[in-house]
Amino acid sequence: MTKRLIQTRFFQRLLEIIVPISSWFLVTLPLWLSPFHPAIVAYFIIAFDLYFFSKSLSTAYSCVVSYNEILFHSQIKYFKKLQNQKNYSRLKHFIIIPNYKEPLHKLEETVQELIKNDYPIKKNLYLILAFEKRETEASKKSQYISNKYQGFFKEIISHYHPLKQDEEPGKASNQTYAAKIVDKYVINNNFDRKNVLITICDADSKLSKNYFSYLSFEYIKDKDRLFHFYWAPVLLYNNFWQLPFLVRIQATLSSILRLAFLSQKENLIQVSTYSTNLWLLKKINFWDTDIIPEDWHVFFQAFFTFGEKVKTIPLFTIVNGDAVFSGGTMRTLVNRYEQEKRWAWGVTDVGYVLKRFFLTPHIGTWQKLKKIIFIAETHLFWPVSFFILTISASIPPLINPSFKRTVLGLLLPKLSALILTLSSGMLILYIYLDIKLRQKVNMKTSASSLPLLIVQWYLLPVVSFFFSSLPALDAHTRILLGKKLKYRVTEKV
Repeated sequence: MTKRLIQTRFFQRLLEIIVPISSWFLVTLPLWLSPFHPAIVAYFIIAFDLYFFSKSLSTAYSCVVSYNEILFHSQIKYFKKLQNQKNYSRLKHFIIIPNYKEPLHKLEETVQELIKNDYPIKKNLYLILAFEKRETEASKKSQYISNKYQGFFKEIISHYHPLKQDEEPGKASNQTYAAKIVDKYVINNNFDRKNVLITICDADSKLSKNYFSYLSFEYIKDKDRLFHFYWAPVLLYNNFWQLPFLVRIQATLSSILRLAFLSQKENLIQVSTYSTNLWLLKKINFWDTDIIPEDWHVFFQAFFTFGEKVKTIPLFTIVNGDAVFSGGTMRTLVNRYEQEKRWAWGVTDVGYVLKRFFLTPHIGTWQKLKKIIFIAETHLFWPVSFFILTISASIPPLINPSFKRTVLGLLLPKLSALILTLSSGMLILYIYLDIKLRQKVNMKTSASSLPLLIVQWYLLPVVSFFFSSLPALDAHTRILLGKKLKYRVTEKV
């Protein structure tokens, strides 16, 4: 092994672990710094609490903006507006549903929602069932769906992805295989890639009735359409009342946060179910097949190719999805933990963007730095926040009793508690929005269940620890130790 290769691998490893190291540094900071400089620890905790409070305010504001936008856009008849657009009939929609061992009834429910869409030209809709070759039941599912729903699409095409040795199991490798076959189909039929829209639809995602009309209208009106992704928030309400209590809280919080993201246009990056054009995917050689979390990663693939023109455009409509549910309570809790750990594995994208920072001189330094700061901040505070917000304020006085006798030592727990109490005031808004959003997807709240929906928020610290901070810290620790994460399909029965 050459010296240059050793240096390259060392540099890549350093970039990969910079955020996981920082996570452990901040989590343990009150323990090892309090004996020597408790005041520094106290000021850090107060600063973090204030940061969290500002984030709570901005999240609440963004939620209200997004919700009002959804109400406004729900009144617009996009299928009519679309018909007034020149050449809209040239657009071809290929809907890729990547799946592995998904129950047939889940796949069918998703397809049934697709055929309810109000897109004016049904012959321009193509359904791509992206199976894995290693699934023995895949061909039976394909035959059933094809036979039953062929008349609702121009074509239903099934693919069976043979996993290669250098590929990671998961959506990225599956979608790349499917999209490359779609690309061949497009070439053979003389379609223009710029007029071909690819929608990645999770097997449990229920697209809104106006999704394709809305998407098509936005795409046609968008001057920089070739460089954009399009995303509507995926809310986890489809199986809400089936969920164990703790998972239900997490599903609510995740849905509210996704709603808030929708209005944060500068930092908006698509997750789960989204759309873009085939031309862009071809230019970046589709999804990298050696990674697990693919949605943010493909955004950065495009960004480091074309720069600041790459954006995710919000679609103010709702995609309704399933939260984790495996039948039994304990099995559901374990699968929820594993899902969060897989999402947190996206911290590997930090190493990727840091590396690309040095390899893309054609992109402005400040534009790259803004993206790096955003992704690093997101993945750093994911595992760290719980510990700093809940227990850190009590550590300096315990470890350093003399600090407790100072004014700062006396005020620290009280100031921290006050800031967190003010932050928790946003929960009233979240409860209201949660109820209103579920009404939008016909998941109504009975009067008898309302007290429980309010009381459940008192368990938010427990939920945040076991289904957010702990699995994220688990993922970071695995990266530090050089352990790989094995992709596990999230059970949704």
